[in-house]
Amino acid sequence: MGCGDEVNHGNHVLHEKNTKPNIVIFYIDDLGYGDVGSYGAVGVETPSIDKLAENGVRFTDAHSSAATCTPSRYSLLTGEHGFRNNAAILPGDAPSLIRPGKATLPAMLKKAGYQTAVIGKWHLGLGDGDVNWNGDVSPGPLDIGFDYSFLLPATGDRVPTVYLENTKVVNLDPNDPISVSYKGKVGERPTRLERPDLARVVADEQHSETIINGVSRIGTMGGGESALWVDEDFPDVFTGKAIDFIHANKNKPFFLFHSYHDIHVPRLPHPRFKGKSSMGPRGDAIAQMDWMTGKVVSELEQLGLAENTLIIFTSDNGPVLTDGYDDQAIELLGDHKPWGPFRGGKYSAFEAGTRVPTIVYWPGKVKPKVSDALLSQMDIYASVAKLVGVKLEDNEAVDSVEYLSVLLGEEEIAREALIEESVATNSLRVNQWKYIAPVKNNNVAAFLAHKNIEGGFAEKPQLFDLSKDITEQNNLASANPKLVQQMQLRLTEIINSGY
Repeated sequence: MGCGDEVNHGNHVLHEKNTKPNIVIFYIDDLGYGDVGSYGAVGVETPSIDKLAENGVRFTDAHSSAATCTPSRYSLLTGEHGFRNNAAILPGDAPSLIRPGKATLPAMLKKAGYQTAVIGKWHLGLGDGDVNWNGDVSPGPLDIGFDYSFLLPATGDRVPTVYLENTKVVNLDPNDPISVSYKGKVGERPTRLERPDLARVVADEQHSETIINGVSRIGTMGGGESALWVDEDFPDVFTGKAIDFIHANKNKPFFLFHSYHDIHVPRLPHPRFKGKSSMGPRGDAIAQMDWMTGKVVSELEQLGLAENTLIIFTSDNGPVLTDGYDDQAIELLGDHKPWGPFRGGKYSAFEAGTRVPTIVYWPGKVKPKVSDALLSQMDIYASVAKLVGVKLEDNEAVDSVEYLSVLLGEEEIAREALIEESVATNSLRVNQWKYIAPVKNNNVAAFLAHKNIEGGFAEKPQLFDLSKDITEQNNLASANPKLVQQMQLRLTEIINSGY
């Protein structure tokens, strides 16, 4: 194909130099449906995100694949449900969940000539187990399609509390090697259980191990003093790395998976964001996240790249207020409703577990609208493949369905059926119907009680008509036994054979 030739992708006929738009995914952590202004936030302003929503497609029924982070991240990058690989929330020393050779979104885009990067939270495991943090850490992102990575290896509440750039810990002194354990104490740093006076954030027992930057974490860590992160620096460090990657690749197509730590715990926004909301650290972290998003979008505009960049803004799961640390998120909530009009939140089988803010922005290509189409983040994979002209293999992204025209706001009808994963069961959406499979021997109720989350788990089937009961209050299962049976059969069929 020569320069200036044309390629037809559905209704899009673009010249060769424009057939490969840049792709940026802003993947926010624990951001609820109602946590930004365009979705009804109160007590915090999100002008940068609201600008994307006002000038793009704002989805009202778009979902992460799961109500927790690791399976959702796995699903976004592989186009398949996390349960197909037993994906669950990983400890900080877990081996790599996405193995080399597995088809991934970045690897697919590399086939189309893209430069690819992941910047921010990873939490998908690294290495083959028993990672040597003092050497080359692999396999990791570079082995599954990313050209560049700058990571929190797991997440902010877990050790090691260091940055990993490609395969190396940043600023590590070889004379002060890192040791990490999730089985017993290593190193000389005190834990919160030993020295509660050194911790500036109140934490539960699970989050009360090694204290770093005045915050106790899950797991223990010794050494690596020169490599330790400062939580308050995250917005500047990650935004800077994202902008550096964009500058380095401004003359070629690029894919940036910008995976935020905000607004996950521990919430320690930079001091300049203190008081930017009426909700304390959680609200201030939302304002910080909005600033980060605006900085990257502004950079794209200044470089003249905005009109050739597809931006997708979304979250890995629904909201949680108390998740191991007490930062007065409940007491300072006011009239704000992180879950929007829905029930539940992170971990939950109810709608707020996976129904998350989702915005698609592409100046000149996407017309502003609100879409009620049912979509999954898994569908990004197949849809982007169509956009860039890559034909997927038969066993690639098996749960991803191509809805490019829906993402771009040209059509409204998308999925009929979608599984929503939670920590204890699977739910099935079929059009307006929502079925929550029964849970026997529910052992997560006590866990969720500490999170102040309604799990939605019951020993009997639950069936809701969301067209009349968006808050999932009226269980219609006993009145519709035949429909319950059909929904369970359909759920089993999808789990065993796909959509």
